[in-house]
Amino acid sequence: MLNWIETNLPGVYSLGWGGDSGWGTAIGQTLYMTLGAAFFGGIIGLAFGIGLVMTDEKGITPNRILFQILDKVVSVGRAIPFIIMVVIFSPLTQFIVGSTIGATAALVPLSLGVFPFYARQVQVALSSVSEGKVEAARAFGASDSDIIFDVYLREGRSELIRVSTVTMISLVGLTAMAGAIGAGGLGTTAIVTGYQRFQNDVMWVATILILLFIVLIQFIGDMLARHYSHH
Repeated sequence: MLNWIETNLPGVYSLGWGGDSGWGTAIGQTLYMTLGAAFFGGIIGLAFGIGLVMTDEKGITPNRILFQILDKVVSVGRAIPFIIMVVIFSPLTQFIVGSTIGATAALVPLSLGVFPFYARQVQVALSSVSEGKVEAARAFGASDSDIIFDVYLREGRSELIRVSTVTMISLVGLTAMAGAIGAGGLGTTAIVTGYQRFQNDVMWVATILILLFIVLIQFIGDMLARHYSHH
């Protein structure tokens, strides 16, 4: 197998597995950026999404001013192209990480770039929860936190998994874009090592690996969504 790769995919073979630009390193960096940004961006996005649902005029704690603030932050955040967001938040990235280059530095713009998208998805998912269940919980004396965790998040978990899957897939695409501007990962391998150095075999293998990541995320997300839709 290795002989076949060396003969037919010389660029792929020459990169090797380890080192600063090896395939194992690139895959690890892509996983690191995807999971890290999903964690931080997911927490912020979930908080904003819950806030939007709660402060809406039909929510459990209506607050027009707070809703408008949250809504505008999410809308503006979604409107800013990721490549511009990298530049805008580079001082913040430098302050937090101490660098604007590398996989760890990419977590800042990736998290800030994905949370508005996820927040809107969470808002839509939680808004689909039956108002009757919320009113019933309130009638039994449930507190706001009880309604959030035991009604909204529990009843909407299948839909939350679906929107989380969509967000994760979008995030993989953002990591590839971040890689193209020096963050590392498969994006750097595909664009910098493959495309810019005219190593088409490297570009295509890196692209296929990114697609495999997306297919795997979709498969796991669909499986979990089906499981929790019956519980």
